[in-house]
Amino acid sequence: MKTKALLIFTRNPELGKVKTRLAKTIGDENALTVYKDLLLHTKNVTHAIDCDKFVFYDTAIINDDIWSEEFYIKKLQASGDLGDRMQQAFDSLFGMGYKHCVIVGSDLFDLRASQIEMAFKKLENNDAVLGPAEDGGYYLLGLNQNNKDIFHNKEWGTATVFEATVNDLEGKKVALLETLNDIDTFEDLSRSDYNCSLFENKIKVKHN
Repeated sequence: MKTKALLIFTRNPELGKVKTRLAKTIGDENALTVYKDLLLHTKNVTHAIDCDKFVFYDTAIINDDIWSEEFYIKKLQASGDLGDRMQQAFDSLFGMGYKHCVIVGSDLFDLRASQIEMAFKKLENNDAVLGPAEDGGYYLLGLNQNNKDIFHNKEWGTATVFEATVNDLEGKKVALLETLNDIDTFEDLSRSDYNCSLFENKIKVKHN
């Protein structure tokens, strides 16, 4: 078993249940298309990283999808809010014996393998690693041991999450990665690395 584990949190790609803020502008079908492209991008970015890789589905594990079981171990997220689910995911992998655990979501066209690899490298000399998001949250969290404080008393999905998490890590040695843009709204999407041809061909903004 490797000492490094990558946790990838995903939502099951179902119409009307993903990227709901984005869907308010481009519609449910286009939002689902974007999310499927986000999942594919995340898979392509993480595929060759030298660590054990775990995909945590939010509602049900899907067989025969883009996450090949040759490269990814499939798990189901626990119940509760995002903090509860992340805490229990970290608990499960530290309990399996991993020494360095990094979690990413599936919301970033700007995510690169080099950023995840840098996070693992920084965990060799730091207690935690954070990748700030432009909206005030974070797109990556790396830990060498679980810290329950950082997963509680957060207003998930708001601009306060990153700052509150840094406050909870006071006294710890924390490394920061570059700030990236995660995709929640149409404005986020328009500023992202989303392929221009896909943008033009797939996304047609609804006009009221």
